[in-house]
Amino acid sequence: MNAALVFAVVMAVLIPAHHLADHIVQTDADACGKAAPGWTGWRHLLTHVATYHLTVAVMLAVTVVLLDLPVSAFGLIAGIAFSAITHALLDRRWTVRLILRATGSAAFADRQTPICGMYLADQALHHACLWASALLIACL
Repeated sequence: MNAALVFAVVMAVLIPAHHLADHIVQTDADACGKAAPGWTGWRHLLTHVATYHLTVAVMLAVTVVLLDLPVSAFGLIAGIAFSAITHALLDRRWTVRLILRATGSAAFADRQTPICGMYLADQALHHACLWASALLIACL
């Protein structure tokens, strides 16, 4: 099985795993508190990142075993580590706002209706990072 097919399968797992972990598994307290200043914010963030990546790891493990995907432990660790680091950075929210300002979309960051600009940008950036994670998993 070539890396392109492994990449496609891994992406097909990471996207629903992301939505499940970010929107169902994440508690209200962690969602509201993860960007708070100080230890309180970091505690909620680390709890969220841990439960998120536990969800991802379980879904990836089931897929790898059942489909007998040829992935290395190093690739899995690299992909999940990259996801965890980038997820934590994005979920502090200041990074998303910084990226939107840098791309000339500062007003989008403040938009609440008809859509929430920060939320959509956050999700787009998470998906881009999951793409990179899938490449690491498939190619290492």
